[in-house]
Amino acid sequence: MAENKNDGMNYAPEVKTKGPVVKSGEFIFAAAHLDHGHIFGMCKGLTEAGGLCKYVYDLDPDKVSAFVKQFPEAKPVADFGEILQNAEVQMVASAGVTNTRGPTGVTVLEHGKDYFVDKAPFTTMAQLDAAKKAVEKTGKKYMVYYSERLHSESSVYAGQLVHAGAIGRVIQVIGLGPHRLNAPSRPDWFFKREQYGGILCDIGSHQVEQFLYYTGAKDAEVLHSKIGNYNNPQYPELEDFGDATLLADNGATHYFRVDWFTPDALPGWGDGRLVIMGTKGYIEVRKYLNILGNPENGGHVFLVNEKDYIYTNVEGKVGCPYFGELILDCLNRTEIAMTQAHAFKAAELCITAQDKAVRVC
Repeated sequence: MAENKNDGMNYAPEVKTKGPVVKSGEFIFAAAHLDHGHIFGMCKGLTEAGGLCKYVYDLDPDKVSAFVKQFPEAKPVADFGEILQNAEVQMVASAGVTNTRGPTGVTVLEHGKDYFVDKAPFTTMAQLDAAKKAVEKTGKKYMVYYSERLHSESSVYAGQLVHAGAIGRVIQVIGLGPHRLNAPSRPDWFFKREQYGGILCDIGSHQVEQFLYYTGAKDAEVLHSKIGNYNNPQYPELEDFGDATLLADNGATHYFRVDWFTPDALPGWGDGRLVIMGTKGYIEVRKYLNILGNPENGGHVFLVNEKDYIYTNVEGKVGCPYFGELILDCLNRTEIAMTQAHAFKAAELCITAQDKAVRVC
């Protein structure tokens, strides 16, 4: 699936990874449960890093057909059990209905395979607890596609600047994650609270994960969170607005807002922005467009510190190393791409924010 900047449900970034990290056939994975279009970005990243998507499963033949057009090496199978029982499959990539992702992941781990799932990885604490037990029991990985950091060159570059000390100690992160609703294109489960998990659990998961990453925090407290449905009464279980404030274990703070209010005129599915403030400067990231600059392109990074006042467009220049690192982590049983603790903590905090949220509308 080509990049579709107006359709967040099926957005697959046209971003190159760092190139293959393994030889052809050295890392074999399967795709299963294709309910969200993020599966295309997930599998695209893995294949560009050298992975081979050899099998695909979904109950909907149209979804399978669309997937095979993009990944012709993938052989459709009639039963998910065929993938689970296939010894050559090392990982299962999945983007099922949100509240099914946790149980599916436990099943995958129990069959001796690593699991790579779309965000949000869970909708309840019970699902998270079950996954933790499965990881401990099996030693397998339960990794999450937090795409707004992992599959965004500007976010990757911002991380490089932070880790190089460009703005000193990070003390606050502000994340803005507006999305385009485009309701007619959405499946029924998208509007059912039990199935999609709520806005803070769903798209809020991107923001919480970024906060932990850029601050280096291991834990945080949700101080306050809010949700509302301001403009979509025809979908009473939809939350079209949410925000939250967090305090990390290292003293850093976080505010994020997520919503479904991208205006029609915007040439993209959402004007995702990030401000990282440090003791010696700040970084602003405009991931997908810059209204006053080049609105069609993303990758905008602004850096201000004690020596520099710089704008850089990194689109097509930085790449996204996560996918290659993930493949190597699976082969070598390391934790370079992302630790399991980090993936689970981000999920835990967004569920907590959702559970604690005050309804304002």
